[in-house]
Amino acid sequence: MLAKRVQFFTESVIREMTRLADQYGAINLGQGMPDFEAPHAIKEAACRAIQDGFNQYAITWGAPSLRQAIARKARAFNGIECDPDEHVTVCCGATECMMATMLALVDAGDEVIIFQPYYENYAPDALLSGATPVWVQLHPPNWTFDPDELRCAFTPRTRALILNTPNNPTGHVFTRSELELIAELCQEHDVLVFSDEIYEYLIYTNQPHISIATLPGMGQRTVTISGLSKTFSITGWRLGYCIAPAAITAGIRKAHDFLTVGAPHPLQVAGAAALALPDSYYHDFREGYRRRKNLLLPFLREAGFEVYEPEGAYYVMTDIEPLGFTDDTEFVKRMIRDVGVAAVPGSSFYQPRELGRTKVRFMFAKRDETLHQAGQRLMACFGKTTRN
Repeated sequence: MLAKRVQFFTESVIREMTRLADQYGAINLGQGMPDFEAPHAIKEAACRAIQDGFNQYAITWGAPSLRQAIARKARAFNGIECDPDEHVTVCCGATECMMATMLALVDAGDEVIIFQPYYENYAPDALLSGATPVWVQLHPPNWTFDPDELRCAFTPRTRALILNTPNNPTGHVFTRSELELIAELCQEHDVLVFSDEIYEYLIYTNQPHISIATLPGMGQRTVTISGLSKTFSITGWRLGYCIAPAAITAGIRKAHDFLTVGAPHPLQVAGAAALALPDSYYHDFREGYRRRKNLLLPFLREAGFEVYEPEGAYYVMTDIEPLGFTDDTEFVKRMIRDVGVAAVPGSSFYQPRELGRTKVRFMFAKRDETLHQAGQRLMACFGKTTRN
């Protein structure tokens, strides 16, 4: 009885692991949501916006105050010159941004290049648009791609390439040289880039975040996607945004209008206040996540996982083969049930799924005490030594 468009994919494995974690009372190191609060000033701004009457529809493509704040941020941080009225669209999360972008720019029969392992929504987005995903591997341990493999992925049917940097699930931060090659190929083949940069403030190396839209020739063929959920620990607010040339923005706004009409008005007003926080907030934000990363990863290593050190974002990919396991899904379900720690099976980030059968993704957007408790549970079950 189901339409063909939804028969190509399963429900979200990430959200399924969260439900299992809730069922067994496990510590959820699977779905990327913090267990600590957003800054008090942001919550106060949301309450004030409600009390001040911002409770009806905002302009469909975003409250003016938020679009203006996004444009200022894009110029200052990303180096992207944009007009808040012509180039910025606010959506219900970066996830809707990607779907609206796909619907606006991709036709049935097109091909969309996707690096894998990939955030699990990208393939369904392409399939719902009638497009065919074309996979390019990111190879461990550094999660880089083979330039020749990428070149071969481009065909006369290629319409777009999805870029995610810093990358979920690997934590890879694409280098300037990698981005320059992607830009060169996209211009050569007249291909668009949909660049998901939701983790742009979370980089743990000296390498800067680079928005591909700022490279020569890419401004007119790039949709830059980001949002507030990760940067301000407000994943439930669902505030994302697209930055694109005016002609592309017009199409995205049409798709967005008929998908969701608009994001919650009072939360948009509070989002503008969030983007006005001082630079010190972003420094403390990044250093807090660096501390959490440095807390969790030693536990994983000592428990016997092969750990791929992330350069950015708040995820870490691991391999369970050194522990003697080769079925990621069964391993994670056992870990939830018997150890009390949830993660995400690596196969959910690959096509075909068998490519990820020994991979498991953990996330560290948690309080220190939560990560310490999870680490102790993993050590008690898998580790040969204990940690004080």
